[in-house]
Amino acid sequence: MSFNIALSGLRTTSQDLNTISHNIANVSTPGFRGARSEFSAVYAGGQPGGVTMANVSQNFDAEGDIMYTGRQLDMAISGNGFFVTENGGSMSYSRAGMFQMDKDGYIVDAYGGVLQGYPVGANGQLLTGSTGGLRIDNGALPASATENIRMGLNLDSRNEDLIAADFDPTDPESYHALNSTKVYDSLGNEHNLTQYYIKTADNTWEVKYELDGVDISPYVNGGAGHTITFDSNGSMTSGGNPSFDIPNTLTDADGNSIFNGAANLAMDLDMSNATQFGSEFAVASMTQDGYTAGELSGIRVDDNGMVYGVYTNGQDQLQGQVVMANFPNPNGLQQTNNTAWTATFSSGQPVMGAAGTGTLGSLYSGGIEGSNVDLTGELVNLMTAQRNYQSNSKVISTQNQLTQALFQAI
Repeated sequence: MSFNIALSGLRTTSQDLNTISHNIANVSTPGFRGARSEFSAVYAGGQPGGVTMANVSQNFDAEGDIMYTGRQLDMAISGNGFFVTENGGSMSYSRAGMFQMDKDGYIVDAYGGVLQGYPVGANGQLLTGSTGGLRIDNGALPASATENIRMGLNLDSRNEDLIAADFDPTDPESYHALNSTKVYDSLGNEHNLTQYYIKTADNTWEVKYELDGVDISPYVNGGAGHTITFDSNGSMTSGGNPSFDIPNTLTDADGNSIFNGAANLAMDLDMSNATQFGSEFAVASMTQDGYTAGELSGIRVDDNGMVYGVYTNGQDQLQGQVVMANFPNPNGLQQTNNTAWTATFSSGQPVMGAAGTGTLGSLYSGGIEGSNVDLTGELVNLMTAQRNYQSNSKVISTQNQLTQALFQAI
């Protein structure tokens, strides 16, 4: 009986050495989860029968260190969850967040698995009702005409009244302040929109406009012009939302076209937050939504998994959102090659969602998660396994000597 008991000890210790050596071999493998051997005593009819390997469980509780790489498509998970990839119709789950863009624009791992996420619709809206392969549109971003301008400014209440009819853009004495804004037409051509502010009475200002040096005041508010008023507290009371409808037939002083084939320029200006206080004229903020055409120059991934294409015209366009998966029993997952797992009946069905939602952890871009193997602990386990192997070998050697003595005595 002692021969069989010692043999079971040698067998399970050898299996333990496989687990330990596998951990040590993958100590530098990103996303790897260390495992441990779990032994169980064996009895037959109440008599000791040795030991067996009951289970090899993986450590999904401890996290690996996040190593900064600076690559935008490298991602790391802090907390629960797995990246989801699809390859040949099969879904895999991994903590190794090393991704790149293939020739077709899909975000893939080194083995061709396509990273899954929420796609975007035709109008750039996120479609959270379905998941699919994340793809970056690597084509040119078409130009977009300016439609909305937002502006925050202060007009100096201490200015003396002027007569608006005497306005001359070449004469600084005929207006009190001016500012300029870059706007874009439908072809992406840049134009300079200039606003001139003329105080005509207490708390009343008239605004004149030029586009590339051409007077467009007749095209403001349907030809009614633009006047703004304030109350005694310096807050705007009217005139905060002028509109423009500038025809594409507009020409400069030499008769040259301003738009060169672009469509009419229709814009809305929001300056409802403008104030009139006794301080110098100042523009606090200025934004507009138009832009020229641009080429894809990079990719940006936010901590919530939102993936953006970065273009040469300074625009960021949403391309999708990375989804993560979690399982009721991660230790029920089946390990496969490429530091990945597949779902099984024991693991339960994956729960999908965006980073930071439900039980899913946080996502970090520009870094990868290392292995969670404790190398020092594995070396200690290695020495322990070595002693166990030697001890079981000694039992067999001793039993053999006793058997030989018995044979010699017969």
